[in-house]
Amino acid sequence: MKLRNILIASAVVAGMGNVLAKEVKQPDSYAYTRGMECLNEGKFEDAMDWMQKEISDHPDNGYAYFIISTIHAANNQNGSALSAINDAIKKLPSKDKVWNSAAMKVRSDIYLAMQDTVKAFEDIAKGMKIQPDNSELYKSRAQIYYEQQKYDLSDTDYRQMIKIDPGDTMGYMGIGRNANAEERWDDAIEQFDYVVKMSPDYSSAYSFRADSYIGKKDWAKATDDIVKALDIDGDNKAFYLMENLPEEAFTQMKTKLKIIKTKQPTNRFWPYTLGKFAIANKNYQEAIDYMEEANSLDSNSAFLEDIAKCYAELRDFEKALQYAQRAIYMDTQDYDLVDLKADILSDMQRYDECIEERDKYVAQYPGMAFAYVTRAEDLMAAHRFDKALEDYTTAGVIVPSLEESAYFLMKKGDAYRLSGNMKDAEDNYNKMLLLEKDSALNSKSWTPFAYSGLGNREKALETMQCIVDNDTTDISGNLYNQACVYARLGMNVEAMETLKKAEEKGYDNYVHIREDYDLDPLHDMPEFQELIRRLEGKYGPNKLNVEEDIDLVFETVEVPFTKEGGVTKVKCSINDLPLHFVFDTGAADVTMSMVEANFMLKNDYIKPNDIIGSARYMDANGDISEGTIINLRKVDFGGLELDNVRASVVRNQKAPLLLGQSVLGRLGKIEIDNPGQKLVISHKVNKR
Repeated sequence: MKLRNILIASAVVAGMGNVLAKEVKQPDSYAYTRGMECLNEGKFEDAMDWMQKEISDHPDNGYAYFIISTIHAANNQNGSALSAINDAIKKLPSKDKVWNSAAMKVRSDIYLAMQDTVKAFEDIAKGMKIQPDNSELYKSRAQIYYEQQKYDLSDTDYRQMIKIDPGDTMGYMGIGRNANAEERWDDAIEQFDYVVKMSPDYSSAYSFRADSYIGKKDWAKATDDIVKALDIDGDNKAFYLMENLPEEAFTQMKTKLKIIKTKQPTNRFWPYTLGKFAIANKNYQEAIDYMEEANSLDSNSAFLEDIAKCYAELRDFEKALQYAQRAIYMDTQDYDLVDLKADILSDMQRYDECIEERDKYVAQYPGMAFAYVTRAEDLMAAHRFDKALEDYTTAGVIVPSLEESAYFLMKKGDAYRLSGNMKDAEDNYNKMLLLEKDSALNSKSWTPFAYSGLGNREKALETMQCIVDNDTTDISGNLYNQACVYARLGMNVEAMETLKKAEEKGYDNYVHIREDYDLDPLHDMPEFQELIRRLEGKYGPNKLNVEEDIDLVFETVEVPFTKEGGVTKVKCSINDLPLHFVFDTGAADVTMSMVEANFMLKNDYIKPNDIIGSARYMDANGDISEGTIINLRKVDFGGLELDNVRASVVRNQKAPLLLGQSVLGRLGKIEIDNPGQKLVISHKVNKR
């Protein structure tokens, strides 16, 4: 089961309220007991296997059907989930009101997933009748009312939750959220203030209150709350609010993030957050600097991915490609990184390599229409029109609604036309024209392309000029499209003149200009080549970056290792204490046992102020506990020295000192020479 679905299943089971906490007489058969143990441990696939065995042995066990239903629901298998919960409702003991009420809650959730609100409401009402104090049912109904914008009814249910349990923060949060939706900012703040008093470490109270302060344009308090929510647990809503603040709040937000970064100098989260804030504001070079800082503290493929994207935005594609590849070295299972690498190769017009990466993505996600459409776009740019048609056709089968998309029809029409099949090309162009016939003006942007594909010069020019004259929201983009239409009609002089006008109005994407097959007829024109050179010179790779890298070269270091029982060991020292690392490319972090950590602490190799992170504590005896994050001030192996490496402590006393990707990713490219028993590490050094 995928992680996302495991989390959903956990939420479903947790959402049963006090079901598992009640002392209800439940089956004690071996299979059911083992299934519940697996469920509580988060092993949902194993739990499903045991529950299936249980109903095979004891077909009247309604509790087993209940659990089976929740796991099916978490996997979006709504039909199977509905069948199982119906069996549970039939077979659960009628006197067990807690589980019967919870079963109604689960079935209502399944109906909601199937967009049947009427039946969901019916089951919520039945559940309330069985167990009037099940607050989860009121929360579900309050959420539905919220989505229907029936805020008064939603408030009533949230107040009932508070009546059932005055300590339930969700009731107050719900009322506050409803007030935010109605822009009753002060009423919302009153609710969130109360939640903060009840649960000062509950991040959502701050992030939702920040939303209220944003509504009041109180940027000082809004940014305070955003930082507080981020500091507690990296709150997602706070992150979203930070990235979407209006310009007048930028200075306060950035200043407060820099202050907390200074207070927590070894916490990679803050330079990462500042990097994300810079990306949101299109300050890509600044974002790169912050992401590099985060990566120097504790390497992560996500930092390298963002750096690659920033270099791509700056159109420094060589560097973008380097960082994308480094991210892939760190996380070979993240195929979004493969997709990013393909994007960069496409921008570099290295289409053969690009399509190889797209092939990997398609192989990983063969049922995803997006994978085929993206590869088709690159096949079109590479003039492999027949192959592009295959991908467009596959995507249309996977998602039939694509076949009713104007852009999709236009692209298929182009692919047919350019591969010499005018009959099918005309069919797609005509379908597109019918689709756009009654569209608003700004939705008809592909109409001139269809007319040009059909050879109807008069209608193509007329409709394109209409768009240029009437849609003033994207002048440079419309002029660029007009240049493309001219080129499709063979009017190369007019196309070139219009392309220059688009440039004058701000169209500067020379990468797209260079690879757009519509403009192929212009490629041999000196004016076109000059335009590309001019834009590359003006908007190409940041020259300051190039100058900064003049003194940087790659150095190769060979680090010997030994093999013991199939384990690769590398000599190292931590804060000058000689040790051995176990080298593991599959490990994410540096980990050590509590024995090692406590030895280092008691012998002054680790200082008390080196203990950091959310689990920052020592027990009454002064020992380090499991889950503690430690800052290793100096790590040396093979002559390579790194400062401030984070390590987490694990309970297993025999656990080795594990060298994970959080260190390896800071070094560069690492290759394993098994015959020579050495690691070959390529990393940057300054010639000076």
